[in-house]
Amino acid sequence: MSQSVSTSLRYPPGTGARTGRASGSRGITRTGQEETVDGVRIVFQMTPDTEAPSEMNFFFPDRRALCMAENATHTMHNILTLRGAVVRDTRVWAHYLDEAITLFGEQAEVAFASHHWPTWGRDRIVDHLAGQRDMWAYLHDQTLRMTNQGLTGAEIAERIELPPAIANRWANRGYYGSVSHNTKAIYQRYMGWFDGNPAHLWEHPPVEQAERYAADYGGVPALVAKGEEYAASGDLRFAATLLGHAVFAAPGDSLAKQALASVYEKLGFGAENATWRNFYLMGAQELRGSIARTSLVTTNPEMAMALTVDMLIDSLAVRVDGPRAWDEKLTMTWNVTDEGRAWHLLLSNGALTHRSTDAAAGANGPVPAADLTLTLTKPQLLRVLAGKGLDGVGVEGDPQVFATLAGLLDTPDPDFPIVTP
Repeated sequence: MSQSVSTSLRYPPGTGARTGRASGSRGITRTGQEETVDGVRIVFQMTPDTEAPSEMNFFFPDRRALCMAENATHTMHNILTLRGAVVRDTRVWAHYLDEAITLFGEQAEVAFASHHWPTWGRDRIVDHLAGQRDMWAYLHDQTLRMTNQGLTGAEIAERIELPPAIANRWANRGYYGSVSHNTKAIYQRYMGWFDGNPAHLWEHPPVEQAERYAADYGGVPALVAKGEEYAASGDLRFAATLLGHAVFAAPGDSLAKQALASVYEKLGFGAENATWRNFYLMGAQELRGSIARTSLVTTNPEMAMALTVDMLIDSLAVRVDGPRAWDEKLTMTWNVTDEGRAWHLLLSNGALTHRSTDAAAGANGPVPAADLTLTLTKPQLLRVLAGKGLDGVGVEGDPQVFATLAGLLDTPDPDFPIVTP
């Protein structure tokens, strides 16, 4: 398996690598690479696209200790986190677990992961890694087998069952990930959101769909009554469907919201999976009038400095209110002196795009002319982006250009409702 992801290792101040080079960052680019940090030898195994796009396991040969990062924990992990993420690759995940057994299984006497307790003893370590390897391989292969038989992700999730020898292991239980949503994620990775049924190609959005359900059931009170009937019979899943439509059809209907909150609470209390339970119970809390507030801090200086200039521009681009920006066209150059590069930004047709080049006109050609050019350091750029003004910044052109762009940016809402429209 090729190793295409490079991970940065930062040495503590005053320490060097095994080659005696000065302190700083060293790229970890291949499996088997060995580095010495502060006198401790570390052997790395690259595992890209497993728990994270850039991921690695590492072995301390002098301690016979194997760190599996988050690739082999004491629970079934997530292939797609319910909060949202890129779908992870179970096929390579299984491969890298097997590779870890080959590389370190005969040497390791303790294995540990980022969030869980250690596993002691070579035989138990190999057994643990092999159990997780077989779990991911089974979920991947059986999902694709059933996909090739014409089943959709939701249908596969209802039918697939782990072999008892895999399912009965503590470390494979669905306390964090689950067979159900992990299977759907594997299907999504290969097939996307569309299951091939044209009835699902152009469905109404939630509110419009809910209004039609309510009308067809004889109004919201009748829809609520039917939902409660299903709940009383034990079919909480369909009760949630009907009552969810009732809430979206009539967001102010307190009876509908209380009925749905009760169903979510029962589903939450019955969930083995902790993240499912959290979603159900938070949904019930929202329906009862309390949206959890998120303490989201985006101005942390250390985090901001860790972002590249390209990342900072991308973070602006996804905040541009496209329709309001349709008719605006502006150009801006950020000459970031301590980076030795210049970034040229273009707002056109509601889209903010950019390119970078050597500040003195490098490999990508000369810096294009711009309506506004700012010459500044990266810390100054962060202050400008934080709305602290252009004091101390070199300015050529019209400063109003930056104000125009800033005026077209949306402010993210971290506290938007989930179970109500």
